[in-house]
Amino acid sequence: MSTSSARKRPETEDKAPAGEPKNSPPRTAPKKQLPTIPKNAVPVTKPASPALSTQSTNGTHASYGPFYLEYSLLAEFTLVVKQKLPGVYIQPSYQSALMWFGVIFIRHGLYQDGVFKFTVYIPDNYPDGDCPRLVFDLPIFHPLVDPISGELDVKRAFAKWRRNHNHIWQILMYARRVFYKIDTTSPLNPEAAVLYEKDVQLFKSKVVDSVKLCSSHLFDPPKIEDPYAISFSPWNPAVHDEAREKMLSQKKSEDQQGKSTPVSGLSWVKPGSVQPFSKEEKTLPT
Repeated sequence: MSTSSARKRPETEDKAPAGEPKNSPPRTAPKKQLPTIPKNAVPVTKPASPALSTQSTNGTHASYGPFYLEYSLLAEFTLVVKQKLPGVYIQPSYQSALMWFGVIFIRHGLYQDGVFKFTVYIPDNYPDGDCPRLVFDLPIFHPLVDPISGELDVKRAFAKWRRNHNHIWQILMYARRVFYKIDTTSPLNPEAAVLYEKDVQLFKSKVVDSVKLCSSHLFDPPKIEDPYAISFSPWNPAVHDEAREKMLSQKKSEDQQGKSTPVSGLSWVKPGSVQPFSKEEKTLPT
């Protein structure tokens, strides 16, 4: 047997059965190599899915909640300043932006000469939460003021707090208006409501006593220890005379110029009076 015949393969090995495709031999591709990991490399973590992240009640991302609340309160305080509510002064707390200190001066009416200090408590999910609360330092004899806690019935005017529609300056305006327009429906103080309806003279007598009580405690230290809490001090010529002259001279220049200028300094109240910036009338020579 020759070498050619010995090396000859059988035909069965060369030919594939009919109807079966021929499989081509696999191609050997060059292997890809990843670059080497640099030293001190920090692994990248995959961010959490937004669907799994928590959200605050106002619809904003939880991480932006404090900033959104701070912005909302700053905008609210700016609106209060722009409104220039007569006889109403407000100051946010140093300890918490959710607590504002205020005072209302009543110029005329049944509660004339009243100086009522109060505190506004704002919910932590403002402006999507409940209505802010307004509590007087001392309970005032009024149909809409709780005789025990001193809280004003704010929900009467704001049954449901509506975002971007209701504002804190509206609560302050409402608190001022209740002393000029008495409402006796569904009162928090039934005794005051009944007396106003049936015995106005006795009602006036109790109101005068309430005003005097608040005035007698005007110089008491604030109930809440806070650097920004509103406080009053007795007349001190060494401190207040100079501040009084500055404010009055500045007010005169404003009247002459016909435009308003920001006023800064101590508030001056004439001894025995509750009217800010009060001064004695000068009689003209005859």
